[in-house]
Amino acid sequence: MTIAAVRTHRLSAPLHTPFVTALRRTTTVETLVVEVVDDDGRSGFGEAPQVWQVTGASIAGAQACVQDMLGPLIAGRDADDLVARCAEVRRAVVGNESAKAAVDTALHDLAARRLGVPLVRLLGGTDLRVPTDVTLAAGDAVDLAAAAKQRRADGFTVLKLKVGTDAAGDLERVRAVRSAVGPEVRIRLDANQGWTPREAVRVIRGIHDAGLDIELVEQPVARWDLDGMAWVSDRVDVPILADESVFSVRELVEVIRRRAADMVNVKLAKCGGLHAARTLLDLAAAHEVGTIVGSMMESEVGVGAAASLVAAYRTTAVSDLDAAWWLAWSPVRGGIRYEGPTVVLPDAPGLGISSVTEAKMQRRG
Repeated sequence: MTIAAVRTHRLSAPLHTPFVTALRRTTTVETLVVEVVDDDGRSGFGEAPQVWQVTGASIAGAQACVQDMLGPLIAGRDADDLVARCAEVRRAVVGNESAKAAVDTALHDLAARRLGVPLVRLLGGTDLRVPTDVTLAAGDAVDLAAAAKQRRADGFTVLKLKVGTDAAGDLERVRAVRSAVGPEVRIRLDANQGWTPREAVRVIRGIHDAGLDIELVEQPVARWDLDGMAWVSDRVDVPILADESVFSVRELVEVIRRRAADMVNVKLAKCGGLHAARTLLDLAAAHEVGTIVGSMMESEVGVGAAASLVAAYRTTAVSDLDAAWWLAWSPVRGGIRYEGPTVVLPDAPGLGISSVTEAKMQRRG
């Protein structure tokens, strides 16, 4: 059975609440959905989110990569030879990891559909329920405390607090959130590269000395500054999680070699898809580096694939899979849903997505 067509769909969908970090502010998801179709008319879906400040990938660039290079490469080839197709996609172009991730995920989704099993079963797991944290967008202490109370009322027990926009005020932000939710809720911080190494040590030590009990700190310094991140890791007791510093196996090896971080955040759009993500998780486990799987600001397509990976492979801490929770409406039919702090995977073939909502998408190809 061969791959009959590779299609791309451009999507813009609003968020119910602005998403603010040290790197950017956005009110929409801007993304590319890739659809791989076999001779029987079955479709597998994948996603390439546009996040200029993290991956540097644009919708136009990802679409060009899929239409001009990756799509023609796999069209007419055997859809069941999953390992070979994914390897061809990885080797086809330099960079373009988001585009590769979209095609890689679509190939996995199609393979699972052809077998009539959920994607998680194709990956070797059975669980259909995966816990997630929820992000508190960057803001002042009062707004963060109010948002934390609401998320706690929604049932979330792991809160990811965006910091790094103002190092001098970050201690008070954490204090306000801790006061709002009490001691039972886990709080993790994400600076999104917003601190200098000295600021990071000062803020983290201040939070620790204040007894505010934070679980981990994600990407405290610039992605390229592994020496700086190692310097921070050596001087604080709170685990440091590398995110933007790790896209590939080569970068994870360097983080491990330098002892720059205690944990790594694996994201499909950074590493190039499910195949590469599994390699990163295995490498981290082999070196006793902690793991979570994260999501960009993306739809149920990308989050569903990431959640399926977590359900099959597990991570050492609760993963970061709330991206689709922020959407004001769903751009797809079927797929994952949220029950409070739980991502519920569909008991249906592949990602369980029956269609994209064409009225809200621009289709090409």
